[in-house]
Amino acid sequence: MHIHVAHSHGETKFWLQPSLTLANHTDQSKQELAYAERVVARHLEEIMDAWHERSGG
Repeated sequence: MHIHVAHSHGETKFWLQPSLTLANHTDQSKQELAYAERVVARHLEEIMDAWHERSGG
């Protein structure tokens, strides 16, 4: 389970399980990565619920 976070400068991919982990990124500063991770962490349960609904699992 993962999520892609788009940004005007690039894209970041986070694995959601077994724990929130940076998978890879393109053209993101450390500050942008940290911000994206905070936003995903803040909404992790909601994101995972939506992922399950969308994937049918």
